[in-house]
Amino acid sequence: MSCRKSELLAPAGNPEKLVWADIYGADAIYFGVDRFSLRSFAGNFTLDDAAKALERLHKNGKKGYITLNIYLYSGEYKDLVETAGQLAECKADAFIVSDFGVITALKKAGLKVPLHISTQANTVSWETVNAYYDYGAKRVNLARELSFEKIKEIAENKYKEAEIEVFIHGAVCFSMSGRCAISDWLTGRKANRGECTHPCRWKYAVVEEKREGEYMPVGEDGRGTYIFNPKELALFDYISPLKELGVDSFKIEGRMKSIHYVASVVSLYRRLLDGENIPHEEIATLLNRVKNRGYSTGFMKGGVTPDDYQINGDGSNSEAEFVANITEKKENGCCVAEVRNHMEGGETVEILEPNGHTRTYKLPEILTFTDGTQAKAANHSKFVLLEGDFIPYSILRRVDL
Repeated sequence: MSCRKSELLAPAGNPEKLVWADIYGADAIYFGVDRFSLRSFAGNFTLDDAAKALERLHKNGKKGYITLNIYLYSGEYKDLVETAGQLAECKADAFIVSDFGVITALKKAGLKVPLHISTQANTVSWETVNAYYDYGAKRVNLARELSFEKIKEIAENKYKEAEIEVFIHGAVCFSMSGRCAISDWLTGRKANRGECTHPCRWKYAVVEEKREGEYMPVGEDGRGTYIFNPKELALFDYISPLKELGVDSFKIEGRMKSIHYVASVVSLYRRLLDGENIPHEEIATLLNRVKNRGYSTGFMKGGVTPDDYQINGDGSNSEAEFVANITEKKENGCCVAEVRNHMEGGETVEILEPNGHTRTYKLPEILTFTDGTQAKAANHSKFVLLEGDFIPYSILRRVDL
């Protein structure tokens, strides 16, 4: 098996989220620019943003991968190659691609940026991994529908030099590796053009043709429809086994997710990838601090049952609310916290630190702001002075303590 160090690869939907992913422990971060990305509504990066992000990451000994994984129409290739050339000048560490035409166009352009094959390419065999490598790709992100045994087979038979990447956490699409047409049919927004409206997560009802106006909710039980709205992937139990197989990169989904999600999930998997033995109860607690639709190991154990994907309720359960974060500033000997949601003086909050560990803290009864005023509560965009030792970028969150 590979002796290469496994990488933790985190998402960033915009420049601010990239900073948090970096600070909370990612080895590499993937993000998209204004065009040619499969997340058109993520905020994304301008070329100037990308240049600054890559400079930051390289300064910190980390890597930045750019998503160019859209499926192009004829006539769009010139613009894509031009954009890729500008990103190459910014020293992008890799381009994530899925369209074979794009792969060919980038090769013909002679760009020296490594190519990583997206999960959208639906790679399910070692023969395909090797074929992509022969064609010039450095890494392949395997299809999410693979079992552990199938991944093992690929790891044992691929070229030694070919890298493999596995998604370990985040939302999954009910279609094969995300190649869905429902959004296009219902809204005119194409999933493989970065415009998915997630119609698989809408609430549906059935109407019988002779009972006009009678709507019957579509339930999710052991006999069906559970694939329409799957739980989120969480492969924390498989980190060590996959690492032993020689998986080169562990990828977290979530360019559309919040800063709170990025910090919480990245810091947890950082600890696990570093070999820390975290009790299941603690893992469950930490993961349930962020919004989720329930968690699943997906296809990893081989085959799925309704319980693997079935969700309950509206799927937005979370046990915590992001209240504030500690900035890098200090005033009058105090740390400065940026308020993100309503904060009450005297309440006890949980602090998530960049190392992934947590502690509790009781806020002062009367909050003091950086402008010298005081109040019993604070709302978004206020800056509060807090006494004590805090690590910059720590998150203060309200939980059911």
